[in-house]
Amino acid sequence: MNATVTPPPVKRRRRPLGLAVALPLAILILLVLVLMWWWDKEPPQFDPVTATTAHMKDIDRPMSTGAVTTYTLMRSVDTLLDKRGGYLSNDRLPPGVFMDNIPNWEFGSLIASRDLARALRNDFSRSQTQSTEDKDLGEADPLLNSPNDRWLLPSSESQYGKAVDDLGKYLGRLSDAEDGNAHFYARADNLADYLQTVSARLGSLSQRLSASVGQLRVDAAPNADVGANTGPAKAVFVQTPWNKIDDNFYEARGYTWTLLEQLKAIRHDFAPILRSKNADASLQQVIRELEESQKSLGSPVVLNGSPFGFFANHSLVMANYISRANAAIIDLRGLLGRG
Repeated sequence: MNATVTPPPVKRRRRPLGLAVALPLAILILLVLVLMWWWDKEPPQFDPVTATTAHMKDIDRPMSTGAVTTYTLMRSVDTLLDKRGGYLSNDRLPPGVFMDNIPNWEFGSLIASRDLARALRNDFSRSQTQSTEDKDLGEADPLLNSPNDRWLLPSSESQYGKAVDDLGKYLGRLSDAEDGNAHFYARADNLADYLQTVSARLGSLSQRLSASVGQLRVDAAPNADVGANTGPAKAVFVQTPWNKIDDNFYEARGYTWTLLEQLKAIRHDFAPILRSKNADASLQQVIRELEESQKSLGSPVVLNGSPFGFFANHSLVMANYISRANAAIIDLRGLLGRG
């Protein structure tokens, strides 16, 4: 009688431990890279007048002077919070923690929103320096000045969201004829004061962008009396570190993106005073220069070629548009100051 031969057991090949770890890690890295590419996108422009008209219909309020400027500020802050990827400046986890272009864009946009909120609180909503400030604007201004990279409670997003709510309350009272306790004074002096702040911002951005290739700047003695013998002025060489060039570029893009929307709104709310001062053409020139600064970047990186070299220098191009816009703003302020 033949005995039954039992075949030997088949040995299963064990998957190497390295492959079991590497495959999920590769998928995770790929997912992070895709999200970084998807989130690294500047939001599109919007039309302030059209957007405000639709919003006022939604809340069943009539249009009033100052409504477009106020809602444009609200919409700009909302854009920071609701764009692709949300608000990234305070992210502590991938992929936001690895990104710097859009966070710098957010910071530039936030600076422009803070300036307008301060102007609304101190100038546009008050008939004179001795008048009482608006309660909702008094709440919104410090909320917008909260740190831009705070992730612990209260987070930056929550503070900015509360500021938008307070601005919405002001907008509702501004267009409510029965209450009459919110105001917007579209005067030439108010606008000139705001434009002075804008001019200082643009001048600083232009200088920082121009320093991408290095430049000599004359450093005058600080607090020197007129006519005093302070010695010869010193020339200081200033150059932006290579790892800060794209930071400055995207901060300028964010600031000019938001400023462009604000000036379009101001063109609507201040139209009568601009026409009376023959200043509407000057404001239109500023808007045109800022629109040019928002053209799409035709390169995956911010190039930093020499001024007359073979490769482009995107920082110098941006500085050119900003300087021309600033020059037009200076002319605009001069027209507003004339009787």
